[in-house]
Amino acid sequence: MVRTHPRYSIINVRGMLLLYVLLSILTVLFSHSFFITTLQDGSLPGILNRIVFFTVPVVLMVFMAFSLIRLLRDIILRRTGSKFQARLMAYFIISVVLAAVPVTIITIQSVYELVRFWRSININNTLQYAQNLAMENYSMNLDRFEKLSLEIEGMDDPFPSDLPEGLWAVQDFRQNNDGSWVSLGFQGDVSRGLPSPPANQPGFVSRELPRDIDTIRYIQIPRRGVYRILSYKLGEGFDAVIAAMENERSRFDVIDSLELNVKPLVIYYYGVFLFPILLMTIIITISFSRRITQPIVELAEATTRVAAGDFSIQIISRPGDELGQLITSFNAMVQNLEKSRNALLKAEKISVWQTMAQQLAHEIKNPLTPIKLSAERVLRRWRNEPERVGEILESSMLAIIQEVESLSTMLTEFRTLSRPTELSRTWTMIRDLIEESIGLYRGGYPEIQFDISHVGAAVSVKMEKRYLSQVLTNLIINGIDAMDGKGRIEIRTDLVKKRESRYCRLSIKDTGKGISVEESAEIFTPYFTTKESGTGLGLPIVERIVNDHGGTIWFNSALGVGTTFFIDLPIDENQDNQ
Repeated sequence: MVRTHPRYSIINVRGMLLLYVLLSILTVLFSHSFFITTLQDGSLPGILNRIVFFTVPVVLMVFMAFSLIRLLRDIILRRTGSKFQARLMAYFIISVVLAAVPVTIITIQSVYELVRFWRSININNTLQYAQNLAMENYSMNLDRFEKLSLEIEGMDDPFPSDLPEGLWAVQDFRQNNDGSWVSLGFQGDVSRGLPSPPANQPGFVSRELPRDIDTIRYIQIPRRGVYRILSYKLGEGFDAVIAAMENERSRFDVIDSLELNVKPLVIYYYGVFLFPILLMTIIITISFSRRITQPIVELAEATTRVAAGDFSIQIISRPGDELGQLITSFNAMVQNLEKSRNALLKAEKISVWQTMAQQLAHEIKNPLTPIKLSAERVLRRWRNEPERVGEILESSMLAIIQEVESLSTMLTEFRTLSRPTELSRTWTMIRDLIEESIGLYRGGYPEIQFDISHVGAAVSVKMEKRYLSQVLTNLIINGIDAMDGKGRIEIRTDLVKKRESRYCRLSIKDTGKGISVEESAEIFTPYFTTKESGTGLGLPIVERIVNDHGGTIWFNSALGVGTTFFIDLPIDENQDNQ
């Protein structure tokens, strides 16, 4: 079984679906990173990031370009089904675009409205008010801390068991001569203790985080060489609240950047996430349209070949193909047609043999008449004028010999046509035999160009060499006669498969005058000839030889263009398929 024109996509539908799933997974993974980066600073992704993201759309565009170029080429070459495929693909693409456009417009409008809504919220004033309150609270704590420091400074015992409300801890240090610090006393929360004074000057200490989280430090020098550090509570989570307000302010500043970059961000978003999905959808659409139209195209081409007389064509239906039943019915119809044709051919052959016998009797009778007349002429002269018999003897004998040779040739060809072919099949290298056959005519017909460049060097056919030589010689002579000794003969071989067998398709094409429709019906009929000196048995003998070797022969012809004879012959099963 063979297909008429099996064509495959650059990548099949399953491969496309796999790419689609992978693209969707990458979209989900990278979109998370994309949104986090964008919302952190409101800027576009970097150059390297953009290159990585846009690689997928570029690759998909290359795939789509190849598919569209091939479809355009099919349309230009007017291949069967190409326009139908283009229309089907256009319908799919229009449907996808019409479905995507409203969603795209609504999404873009929603993004603009969302950004505009966030900009309308006056969060800056609120944050500013909160920061002012925090600073006022901080100033009040400084004032209260300063008062507490004065109270501690006036106490006889600077380390009371109960520290005044608001103090974390009190700690005294003394510096040794070597510069090291020694703790003289500590009272309060041990988590607020320090290994050494944070400064060497009295007064408030600059806050350093995380050392001074939620804490204000104050240094006193009660006596020479002694440093007292007072730690004051700002309140639980004071610094965390301040940091949160700063963070929120910076996050809301991102909205300003988003509004400036919203247009390129939307383009980038659709170019990275939506556009590849649309491209993938279009590519899958092209593959699906080809999958839908291909069985129809195969049926159309197979129908054309059946109409041309090739009943060996069988279409392989794909598993799960919706047109499988139709293809099965078509294959059954072709097989029935082939059986009917064979029965008809058998009946025709019987009729042909009857006609051939009558024609043979007629053809034998024609030379017998001049033989009889020549013999009677000699006999009559011998009886009446024996001394003058020499005047007509030579011409009469030559006429008799010529007619006898014609009879012998005709009977030899008839015997070749009628008797079973003595088969002794061997594997014969076809190119060598073709070169040998045309070598006999190259010198005699210098104005004829013989082209065998498309004959495979390693192709062999299972056929007796002398019979194959007879076939080639007959067809080459017919081509030379059809071109009046001037033109071009092209011989080529192609490997084909019919059902479970492989064949070598041998074609011999000439640029002669061609064969008319009326003559085409009789071309393989015995004793039918268009030549003045032909016997009409050459092509019937060729057909008989080819059929006896398990092959088939047919031809295509056009008046004024030329004729091509096709012969399918069994080939060596060990040959490669190239």
